[in-house]
Amino acid sequence: MRTYNLTVLGISDIHWTKAGQQKLDIREMLLYSGHKEENASHTQGVALMLYKETQNALMGWGSHRSSIIKASFKPTKEGITMNIVQSYAPINDNDDDD
Repeated sequence: MRTYNLTVLGISDIHWTKAGQQKLDIREMLLYSGHKEENASHTQGVALMLYKETQNALMGWGSHRSSIIKASFKPTKEGITMNIVQSYAPINDNDDDD
C-alpha cells in the first residue's frame, strides 16, 4: 500500500469466515466479511485494508453477506461522506460442452 500511496485497498476472494476487523501492524487494519457459519466453506469473502490515516476517518462499516462489504468515511471536507463498497462476483469458467 505504501509503494503505491494507497489509503484503502479492496480485496476479493479472501476465503475467511465470519466478519470482523483485525490490526495487521501499526499502520494497517483489515475489515473483512465472509460466510457467517462457523463450519462454512472457506470460499468467497471480501475485505478492505485501511491505512492509518483512513482508519481515523472511518465512520462505520458493515458486512452484507459473504461477498459484499461497505465502509463509510468522513473526509476532511465538510458535508461529505464517502462510501466504499467491495464485492466479489465469481464467474463460471466451466465449459458445458465437456
